[in-house]
Amino acid sequence: MSRTERAADHADPVERAIEAFRAGDPVLVHDAADREGETDLIYPAGAVTPAAVARLRNDAGGLVCVAVSDAVARAFDLPFAREVIDHPVASGETLSYGDRSSFSLTVNHRDTYTGITDDDRSTTITALSRAASAPDAFDFAAEFRAPGHVHLLRGAPDLLADRRGHTELGLALAAAAERPPAVVVCEMLDDSGGALSPADARAYADHEGFVYVEGARLVDRFDRS
Repeated sequence: MSRTERAADHADPVERAIEAFRAGDPVLVHDAADREGETDLIYPAGAVTPAAVARLRNDAGGLVCVAVSDAVARAFDLPFAREVIDHPVASGETLSYGDRSSFSLTVNHRDTYTGITDDDRSTTITALSRAASAPDAFDFAAEFRAPGHVHLLRGAPDLLADRRGHTELGLALAAAAERPPAVVVCEMLDDSGGALSPADARAYADHEGFVYVEGARLVDRFDRS
């Protein structure tokens, strides 16, 4: 029996998601109908391979980002993008669904070539996981360069108590699975270019043997506010 199949033995989708994440498997998380209304394919950053990047490109289709915790972002002095863009386009920070952006810098690992290939992006992503696991012992600028092809997201300080985006949902899942505070998130799109419906996201998860979980279930379990 595979690790994902063992995870499926749990009736509780949150427990299944934690077990899958602990094993290095991706999880599909739908945030909320009254928020983005999107399902993201979320991986522990340390488990990402070139094949996983290909799945994110081909099966998800959205923007491949790495979310890191607020503590990691502070250790590496990573700003919010809106704080460092000296242009009128950066004015205002409330998004159409009533939240604030968590975008920080874009980076490539210094060992990559163009930074965009599946090999290069997996190199950058796994290095970000290593950095997040020991930020005080890691020279971020010596390992990464900006701009790059991997978008960094900065988690809210108190995660789901502050913000309930995929950034925080993924990081809360990583904490519960005892994974470093670095996760890959990528929106799942349908063939017309819109957000994949929850029903289709569930069907994809079932077909691939992955776990699907509603963000509300994760909030109920992990939000200690």
